[in-house]
Amino acid sequence: MILVRYTGKVGPAYGLLRGEIVHELGGDPFVDSLDLSAAAHGQRVGVLDEVELLAPCAPTKIVAVGRNYAQHAAEFGDDVPSEPLLFFKPSSAVIGPGAPIVLPTQSERVDHEAELCLVIGRRCRDVSPKEAWSYVLGVTCGNDVTARDIQRKDAQWARAKGFDTSAPLGPWIVAGLSAAEVSDLSIMCQVNGLRRQVGQTGDMVFAPSELVSYITQMITLEPGDVVMTGTPAGVGPLAAGDVVEVTIEGIGTLSNPVVAA
Repeated sequence: MILVRYTGKVGPAYGLLRGEIVHELGGDPFVDSLDLSAAAHGQRVGVLDEVELLAPCAPTKIVAVGRNYAQHAAEFGDDVPSEPLLFFKPSSAVIGPGAPIVLPTQSERVDHEAELCLVIGRRCRDVSPKEAWSYVLGVTCGNDVTARDIQRKDAQWARAKGFDTSAPLGPWIVAGLSAAEVSDLSIMCQVNGLRRQVGQTGDMVFAPSELVSYITQMITLEPGDVVMTGTPAGVGPLAAGDVVEVTIEGIGTLSNPVVAA
């Protein structure tokens, strides 16, 4: 089941994608009690190419995980943490598919980081790894865009990871998958059609359900919040004029142009 968020007649709206056709959902899946299976019979919005897609959710926060792939930690000479290494990206950093990543003038090196993202469907606090997946509505593609030089300079990562347009998400949410079904998906990042990153979700140090459980021991996750699960090795710089694509097996491709500020 593919859930989209798009520009409707009176603002952002949610719909379901069936084939190449978007159908109205008739409400907010993160607020209303909706029968998603019935939405396929909702009013036809249009062909996918005719619909302006937005980021597939509007999170109150993004909780991201650093060094969750051993080879990525190694490429920067870092150790793999004994517990998940968490940081935040603000909601103001979120952009959708096709929206430009704007390179901040304060940075001379901005990198792509392709990631599997979990979208929370229900409010959760202090959940066990066994029950954690029941709180996940679905998964989407993400790009943890990072001002690498600022990350190295600052004692914490708020500026480097949280600048405007640093959290592309999309193109949609694939709902209804089990934890097992996302346990070994391929992740790829291409820049201008050239492959930069290739990895498997099975290579995560901490699995998605473990991450949700760990986060909620101290932080409440709200409906629509996003957990970025870490990036495989191969991160690299972006430049104005680039087009960066994050592709995850069974989910789709998130594409964004890169522009100068």
